Amino acid sequence: MHNYNAMNSFLNKYKLFITTLFVLSCIIITLFYNILNPVIVLPIYQPAQVNYELVDSTIQHQKKYHRIANFSLINQNGETITQDFYKDKIYVADFFFTTCQTICPIMTGHMYEIQKQTISDPEILLLSHSVTPKIDTVAQLKRYAKKKRVNASKWNLVTGDKKQIYELARKSYLAVKDAGNGGPYDMIHTENFMLIDKKRQIRGFYDGTDPEEIERLLEDIKVLKASYKN
Repeated sequence: MHNYNAMNSFLNKYKLFITTLFVLSCIIITLFYNILNPVIVLPIYQPAQVNYELVDSTIQHQKKYHRIANFSLINQNGETITQDFYKDKIYVADFFFTTCQTICPIMTGHMYEIQKQTISDPEILLLSHSVTPKIDTVAQLKRYAKKKRVNASKWNLVTGDKKQIYELARKSYLAVKDAGNGGPYDMIHTENFMLIDKKRQIRGFYDGTDPEEIERLLEDIKVLKASYKN
């Protein structure tokens, strides 16, 4: 009984000290955990931060507020696709054409891999713009989509006004070195994949022909998704 009372007396006497020590220990452990496991945040790419060759001269010095511009294009099912389809979504964008025999088949294969890896996640979408929209009619895109196993609820292949598509590539997605103006003889070609967030901001650039870059892209998608939970 004497020992019990002594223990109570000791605890009461040093209660504030013990509580403070416990709180400090928790803070120190948390700090060490955060140092050893830092939160990864993807950059938000502004025109001024990107290789100037990829940026139209009119926006090369822009340091903030860059967003993907509004657009209205037609997908493989003849449906009008606008930015509203991608509202509150994370998406991966690229530029291709169905008759390309060089890098495009590799890029499309990698887009299919992203589709497969994210098929059960409605928050992740894909968008492929044709750079030869006159050739890539809705019917042509439909055939290509079937051949490449494109899931229409997940992945839009779009055609439409060439000038609009080329301006998107150059002024919105910062994806191509060749400026072009959408004229009949213009031709842009890029292996870039772009990761776009829910605010229509560019969060990453990736070589769409490189399997390791696709793995990095898939990891960055996870990082970006996690950022919306915090």
